[in-house]
Amino acid sequence: MIVRPVRSADLPALIDLARSTGAGLTTLPANEQRLAHRVGWAEKAFRGEAERADADYLFVLEDDAGKVVGISAVAGAVGLREPWYNYRVGLTVSASQELNIHRQVPTLFMANDLTGNSELCSLFLHADHRTGLNGRLLSKARFLFIAEFRELFGDKVIAEMRGMSDDRGRSPFWESLGRHFFKMEFSQADYLTGVGNKAFIAELMPKFPLYTCFLSEDARAVIGRVHPDTEPALAMLKAEGFSYQGYVDIFDAGPAIEAEAAKIRAVRDSQNLVLAIGTPGDDAESFLVHNRKRQDCRITAAPARLAAGTLVVDPQTARRLRLSAGDQVRAVPLAAHG
Repeated sequence: MIVRPVRSADLPALIDLARSTGAGLTTLPANEQRLAHRVGWAEKAFRGEAERADADYLFVLEDDAGKVVGISAVAGAVGLREPWYNYRVGLTVSASQELNIHRQVPTLFMANDLTGNSELCSLFLHADHRTGLNGRLLSKARFLFIAEFRELFGDKVIAEMRGMSDDRGRSPFWESLGRHFFKMEFSQADYLTGVGNKAFIAELMPKFPLYTCFLSEDARAVIGRVHPDTEPALAMLKAEGFSYQGYVDIFDAGPAIEAEAAKIRAVRDSQNLVLAIGTPGDDAESFLVHNRKRQDCRITAAPARLAAGTLVVDPQTARRLRLSAGDQVRAVPLAAHG
């Protein structure tokens, strides 16, 4: 498997992937025109022709037969072209000594605090390929790209995680809050944000703080929680240094997690090494390996061994990276230790 930049020829495969994602992946709508536009911008970004506000580094996971089976992306900066909304979970304290009452009520504040940060987004892997190292490669490859091209990204990286919804795609948080202001299904609002129609959020959502005690018990229970299918992704990002700092999605209340870019484990611990081709050994550790290119970027996960400033990989790994012995690579162990 290899992670590489998206190309316009990948569009039919992306449409198929988008149709299989279900609700909750707003940045990958099953809309051919919108996806074609996005692929075009991604190609500009990889060529260095997009400002950070517009840069959308869209990657695909491709098997050795050339079939696209997954997608992931990192946005250069969010909210610099159109507002970026989250709820900040705060606290309101009501107290009366005379009545012996002291109440702490969680409160939701509409905020644009995460504006300007880079964002991990659009992660989706076809169900038939959720095995082995594929999921970790698809997600973590982005960190090696960020490490190699730090100047393209913000000081902080965020990731909005999918919130709770049932088997029919119904969100308890949406049913208790958003529906009262939007008069539409959660899936429709989710889709509209995905195709770039975000102005209606500012026009329709209340600007004043919302007391969570007015929400249903089910809605309160899902604030800051992820969908069960998203728990492995959350655990993986936490192991890389991401944490929840009290920001949630305004539609499904899924958590927005964040990390300083320079402190992400795979960014911080990655090294520039010389590629050597040989036998890594039976006990070799799995490494993420990047060919250090931008437009022709190729990243894979494979057994490798460090030896005196070189990274020893087998011939197949070198072929996947389209590199020869003596070429430069950026590499980091795939797993976070301890």
